Amino acid sequence: MRQHRLDRVPQAARAAIRALQERLELPLEFPPEATAQAEALLRRPPSPEQHVDRTDIEFVTIDPPGSMDLDQALHIEREDDGYLIHYAIADVGFWIEPGSPIDVEAHRRGQTLYAPGARIPLHPPALSEQAGSLLADGRPRPAVLWSHHLGPDGRVREVTVERALVLNRHKLDYAGVQADLDAGRAHPSVALLPEVGQLREMIEEARGGISLNLPEQEIVERGEHWELAFRELQPVENHNAQISLMTGFAAADLQLRGGVGILRTLPPAEQSAIDRLRRAAATIGVPWRDGESYPEFVRRLDPNDPRELAVLMKCTFLFRGAGYLAFEGEVPGGNVRHSALGNEYAHVTAPLRRLVDRYVLEICLALAAGTDVPDWVRAGMDAVPADMARSGQRASAYENGVMDVAEALVLLGREGELLEGTLIDVNPKTRRGTVQVPVSAVELHVSANPKDVGETIRVRIDHVDIREGRVKLTRVN
Repeated sequence: MRQHRLDRVPQAARAAIRALQERLELPLEFPPEATAQAEALLRRPPSPEQHVDRTDIEFVTIDPPGSMDLDQALHIEREDDGYLIHYAIADVGFWIEPGSPIDVEAHRRGQTLYAPGARIPLHPPALSEQAGSLLADGRPRPAVLWSHHLGPDGRVREVTVERALVLNRHKLDYAGVQADLDAGRAHPSVALLPEVGQLREMIEEARGGISLNLPEQEIVERGEHWELAFRELQPVENHNAQISLMTGFAAADLQLRGGVGILRTLPPAEQSAIDRLRRAAATIGVPWRDGESYPEFVRRLDPNDPRELAVLMKCTFLFRGAGYLAFEGEVPGGNVRHSALGNEYAHVTAPLRRLVDRYVLEICLALAAGTDVPDWVRAGMDAVPADMARSGQRASAYENGVMDVAEALVLLGREGELLEGTLIDVNPKTRRGTVQVPVSAVELHVSANPKDVGETIRVRIDHVDIREGRVKLTRVN
């Protein structure tokens, strides 16, 4: 068993990342038997008996440039007065034998953990980045094909799901697709994506769904160095997300009608929490208009305005308690919806990176075909919510820890320097405030007064500890 390599992590941060991995007891290497099994799958041909040939459809993928675990391929065309969307999802269930070493390890891991140069995958790379990935290498791949038939208003008329062989013609990335769309030269398979995406966004707004428009902090690799940046999503990313959400809604509907499944749930925000947010917004200086609903209020907030960004950050605390609900037979009482999305929802579009999606795909395939849900799915589905909860906690701790190390790395050697940023949140009990510094693209912590949320403040860097991922600040105004 070889040591997990960190060749792409800057030398100054490697010890810190190793310490973080050890502290969280992360599974850095795959058992030899799981690795051997995955490599053997490279020699396994697709199964025409199980998969209908849909290689005539000109699928493309849209992913970050360096991604190799490609879960989804897309093709959109006009159909009568509406649209036909083919959405192919990697058929991980075809490759993994229940109870096999790969399966056992996937349950232990739960999901892929992300960090530049220190990514910890759910499946061995021979499966997730080669055999099972929808690579644009000229080879047909097994997929679970969702076909969404939409009306001219973007609403779903009919959905089918089946196992199919698909061929990814081109691996595209978000920036390139957006540039091509803006220039009027988009690939034909995704030329209608903005049109459909905007229709689906209107439907989202009508049902009361909410998407928080927050700047995304990301690590940018520059050779041997890490930099930080606040990245706004490209419009095409939001439009592409609508296709994934639509598929998740279809999966949830199919499971609820079939009386068996695993849903992704989120309880509604309590009215008392919304009332607190309204008071906080007023204190920060962001008016909440009379008669304006919570979703309407959130949609008009501008993350580029410091005060409105501070309110947006507070919105994240309204929707807590996300989880997974496994059921069979009668649907359990209580909440079965994802309240932020305003709809019943299931995770189904990322089986290379998330355990639960493989289960949901198998359930949906059986229900759509009118066959029995596989015994291994029925036997194991009750444990999946707990597996995902544990892995979700690890993923959050790992991503936050890596980001702390990256921030310390960016600020190393800048002790004594003054930074200016926006105080976007303060814990009223601990008085621990979060300062967003756009110039350095860091989010740091300093003692602060809750009444100053939304204000621009100056802080001094007193000490930087990469090993612990800590930056000690003092507020100077």
